Amino acid sequence: MPQAAPVGTRRERQTLRRLVMAARGLVHGPLGDSCLHLCVDMQRLFGPGYPWAVPWLERVVPAIDALCLHRPARTVFTRFIPAARAGEGHGAWARYYRRWASTTLEEVGMDAIRLIPALERFVPPAAVVDKRVYSPWMEGRLDELLAPTGVDTIVITGGETDVCVLATALGAIDRGFRVILVADALCSSSDETHDALMELYLSRFSEQIEVARTEHVLECWR
Repeated sequence: MPQAAPVGTRRERQTLRRLVMAARGLVHGPLGDSCLHLCVDMQRLFGPGYPWAVPWLERVVPAIDALCLHRPARTVFTRFIPAARAGEGHGAWARYYRRWASTTLEEVGMDAIRLIPALERFVPPAAVVDKRVYSPWMEGRLDELLAPTGVDTIVITGGETDVCVLATALGAIDRGFRVILVADALCSSSDETHDALMELYLSRFSEQIEVARTEHVLECWR
């Protein structure tokens, strides 16, 4: 998770407009009760005032809020939990947290891992799955939560497009889920890699990932 770089509002509008226009929509049909909204790492840790602040985070909140309002009981939030202190972690993660000592729990405090206020209100009925790595699938909690539900389709929102969203989408693909990325509800601290990953999703994963706008998802999720 690279340190955030300033993002100009003109650039944001241009990028969002291009990606929304590129979104193909729900090419495999409408959504139903077997669908789940999986919102990735929309936490205070990635909001203003923190080392990992994502400039776009607040701009995608209205879209994510609309999806949560539509089906709060069919929403799961993931939360990225940093190491407790500098140098803690397995293998390369120890090096990672020596570099990012400013983001450890010892430095940022437990309040940082909470969901942003606009979304925290949905829990419950929405569920929360904590993880200590990029993918929510590696530690087994998400698999355990979904196993008895009959979910076969996952709508993904949140951040970052090129890190935890990528890991989330690939894990869902490997498990055979229908995967839908909501173009106007994804954010990253890097414009360039956000754009590159959206192009990757739209081209190389055309049979396994659908990209649609929030408006289209809401219309098709009855």
